[in-house]
Order: sequence, then structure tokens, then C-alpha cells
Amino acid sequence: MRNSAFLVATLFLMVIFGFAQGQAPAGPPTVTMVLDRQVSNAEREFVPLIEAMPDDKFNYAPTQGEFKGVRNFNEMARHVALTNDQIASAILGQKSTIDPGKNDNGPELKSKAEVVKMVKDSFEKLHKAIATVNEKNLVEVIDGPWGGKANRLGLSVLVVSHTFDHYGQLVEYARSNGIIPPASRQ
Repeated sequence: MRNSAFLVATLFLMVIFGFAQGQAPAGPPTVTMVLDRQVSNAEREFVPLIEAMPDDKFNYAPTQGEFKGVRNFNEMARHVALTNDQIASAILGQKSTIDPGKNDNGPELKSKAEVVKMVKDSFEKLHKAIATVNEKNLVEVIDGPWGGKANRLGLSVLVVSHTFDHYGQLVEYARSNGIIPPASRQ
């Protein structure tokens, strides 16, 4: 009993000491911080999944059932990268530098390494764009990436939901090929 009380007291002091050593929050998180954290969460799951698909399965698309004409793994990864770039460009008030190619899949890329780089670059640009979103310009009307008008908050939410939508599809593609997504591994 005495050892248990000592252990509990020691753990309690370690937790208290650990909090004291960490940086105290400067206040509530900003809109920029919250949005960037959401983009980081999407990136942390999406990029490793793209990297996990073997080169010989990188152009896989299901054929069993109602899958005629669906994007293959490669095309979907490029589509997400293109959309990320288009949304980031709109938030930054720029034109996208990526050619949409056929069916909004982005440019034809020959290797998995090129696709992985495109995806990583798109998230890097997205982080730069999100860093410009703040409480003052959050709902300011801007030019949308595909015409029309939008606002930074809407585009920021869209890019996260869009990435996770395709992430879910790509998880199925990976699992159909015996690959456990990195985010699901223990």
C-alpha cells in the first residue's frame, strides 16, 4: 500500500513538473492555428498512405462491382494535390500553377516519386495559405478557385473534407491490395 501511494505521488509530481516545464499557452488558439492543425491532421494521414502503396499497385483501380471509369490510386492522389494547390492559390490570391490535365487529375506523372512530391508540395503550399487566414479576413469574399466567389473559411474547411473524402477511398484501394494504411497500423 505504501509503495502504491508513493507511486501515485511520484506520477502526480511528474505530471505537474511536466506541465510546468512545457510552454504555457499564450491564450486560446487562433483561427489560423485551428485551421492549420486540421490541414496537418489530413496531411499526416494522407501522405503516408500515398507513400505506402507499392509502385506496382500505384495505378490500381477496382474493377469488381460498379467501378467503371473511377480514378485509379495515382489519379486520385494527383487530384487531391491539384485541389489543394487550387484552394491554396485562391486563398493567396494567385492562380494555380498546376495544370489540371484530364478530368481534374493534374498532370500525367510517370513515377510514384513524382506524385508523392506533388502531394507534399501541395500541402506545403496549403500551410502557407492557411497561415494567412485570420480572424479579420476569414469570411472576406475572394475569387473562388473554380470561378465564382468564396471565403477563406469555406475553402479551408473544404480542403480538409475533400482530402479525407479521397483518403477514405484510397484506404479501400490500399486494403484491396493487402496494404494496411499507416494510420491504422499498431
